[in-house]
Formats: sequence, C-alpha cells, structure tokens
Amino acid sequence: DAVTGHIEYFVLESPARALVPVHTIVEPAHEGKGIAGSLARELYGMAKREGIVVAPLCPYVVKWAERHPDEAPAADPALLEAAKDWLRAHPERF
Repeated sequence: DAVTGHIEYFVLESPARALVPVHTIVEPAHEGKGIAGSLARELYGMAKREGIVVAPLCPYVVKWAERHPDEAPAADPALLEAAKDWLRAHPERF
C-alpha cells in the first residue's frame, strides 16, 4: 500500500499533445525489483488508452522504450525537440 516509485512527467500541448516523462524515481529499498519497468509500461499503457503519444526525456524511459518497441512506439523527433524546448523554458518545474 506504500508508494515505492513514480514517474515525473508533464503534458505537452503543442505541436501535439504528449506525455513527457522526465524522471523515474524508485525508493532505494525497492530498486532492482522491476518497479521502474512497471511504471514505464503503465505510462505507455495510460497514454495508449488516452490516445496520447509519449515523448520520453527520462533516460530510463528512453532505454525501456528501446527495449520494448512493441509497447512503446518511437516518438516523432520534432515532438521530442518541442518537449526539450518546453523543459528548457520551464526549468523550475523539474
């Protein structure tokens, strides 16, 4: 019943709506148990259910997506750049 991990993300609105994961955090006592992978899988599942793409900036989610292309479609490079631009313009958010 305790929170052992989470993914910090924001919702990009333009040029297209996207979930943009920035950090994946798992409590140290729970590392190595597949929690981060489960979080990434659920993030992509949530995006799919909502009809939104994922533009990952979090290094863990990027690597997870590369290992699971069937569950994590590649993001459009222009969308990734827009997400990076948004993050640079709003550094106080993360």
